[in-house]
Amino acid sequence: MPAKPLKQRLEAPDENRMTDEQRAMRESVAQGPRKSLKLAGPLGIWMHAPTFGEMAQRLGGHCRFRTALSPRLSEFAIIVTARQWRAQYEWQAHAILAEKAGVKPKTISDIRAGRVPKSAPSDERAIHAFTTELYKTKRVSDRTYNRVVKIIGESATVELVGILGYYALVSMTLNTFNVRPAPDQPVPFREPAV
Repeated sequence: MPAKPLKQRLEAPDENRMTDEQRAMRESVAQGPRKSLKLAGPLGIWMHAPTFGEMAQRLGGHCRFRTALSPRLSEFAIIVTARQWRAQYEWQAHAILAEKAGVKPKTISDIRAGRVPKSAPSDERAIHAFTTELYKTKRVSDRTYNRVVKIIGESATVELVGILGYYALVSMTLNTFNVRPAPDQPVPFREPAV
């Protein structure tokens, strides 16, 4: 018997009832790199704590749009994180972006299934090893670290860790508040028993 779909715990605040701080956050999102008034996913949740939400969304804007990593590698790291956390909404949003950025469909399928993407390019495989090792052991070995630094450099490695941390925050937010993907889309991962 399939698990009962989880009910979302918080919705984005009603536009007509927003506080000044919520309106300021909404405007900041619209003026930032996202260029959108849509407050879906973690942004809608963070609107309930707009001071925190403003800081988080600014970090997210940098992590997603302004790091030294190429969009392909950044989106790849994001979907590996979404898989690690089984964050349904995050996966739905970023698997499409990863493919548009150049991540191969086979690689995306492997990541979704929890398999090592053996046919992925070497830079993606290195980031996959780094990311999964960091999430599993809470550390990164010298060998794994040196492999990534050799490919993307020290500065981009710092930013990679930032991307992973930010999207872990996103994943925790989405999972805690049961944020769902679009209702017309199947969930990418089996729902956990809670």
